[in-house]
Amino acid sequence: MELISSKLVTLIPWTGCALFVGDSDPEYVRCRFAAGVDAPRLCDARVRVGEGLSGWVARHRRTLVNASPRIEFEAAGVPTGSVQSAIVAPLELGDRYIGTLLLFHTQLERYTEDHRRLLTRVAEQAAAVLNNSIVFEQTQEESLTDPLTGLPNRRSMMTRLDSELSRAERMRTEVAVIVMDVDDFKQINDTYGHATGDDVLREIAVALQAGLRSYDLCVRYAGDEFVVVMAECGLEAAEAKARELQRRVREIALKAGGASIRIGVSAGAAVFPVDGSSYEGLVAAADRRMYADKALRRREGPAEQSPAWASAEPLRTSSVSRLPN
Repeated sequence: MELISSKLVTLIPWTGCALFVGDSDPEYVRCRFAAGVDAPRLCDARVRVGEGLSGWVARHRRTLVNASPRIEFEAAGVPTGSVQSAIVAPLELGDRYIGTLLLFHTQLERYTEDHRRLLTRVAEQAAAVLNNSIVFEQTQEESLTDPLTGLPNRRSMMTRLDSELSRAERMRTEVAVIVMDVDDFKQINDTYGHATGDDVLREIAVALQAGLRSYDLCVRYAGDEFVVVMAECGLEAAEAKARELQRRVREIALKAGGASIRIGVSAGAAVFPVDGSSYEGLVAAADRRMYADKALRRREGPAEQSPAWASAEPLRTSSVSRLPN
């Protein structure tokens, strides 16, 4: 869009430019690019299909000439500013909607029928280019995302954790890794079916994310195993967070076939650099403590208790044990 908008200004005058594309919610379009005067206020804004200028064009697939920018900005919930006129065109590939291109100008009635014809030709070319970019972006995202839970996958974690460990080494801080495994997951699948097992994994993913900071990483590692990565977190705080996450999972209310399913996870934590200096070492240390916790939970039953790995090995003194809410 940087390239398209820079070429476009030599053909059709604009002081502001914005691109809306389909959102994850099909009832909305979202602004993915904005430049110039006032338009950056729209960046990342969502507009319902059929509303505003971008939403109207997305629904009707017709170009608007000298439309009022106020309609678009009000639909997006942001102040209008100084732009006075707009020309808005659909981007289509065959019969498929790709996006909506909006050009704004600070002059009233700035656009003509000649501008409409030019923008229609430009839109035909831009749609194909932008579609390729969107497909490439989606392919990259899908390769790093677990399709069942929507969480990042193992590949994504390896990239993120390597980066966090390098940063922690430079800054002399700590990074915590918590490994969690669903208790008796095979029994859930065997008793209630794999569809219910999938529901369990999705509910656990939601519960875990709700208990983490916005910059913590929660990953579906493999099968019924989840991993959490937390920067600037020592072992004591990691253990406390693991207990909190276990409690959140226990509170999940899920029914199948009229029966309530009891869900639990075993957990183990490890911290860089005291438990390992590499991705493999940290995950292996946390994994061992998770299995110790699982063994204790099986012996003691469903009653709440501290993780087994908290008592199986003496706690190391950690220089960073804070974990902001």
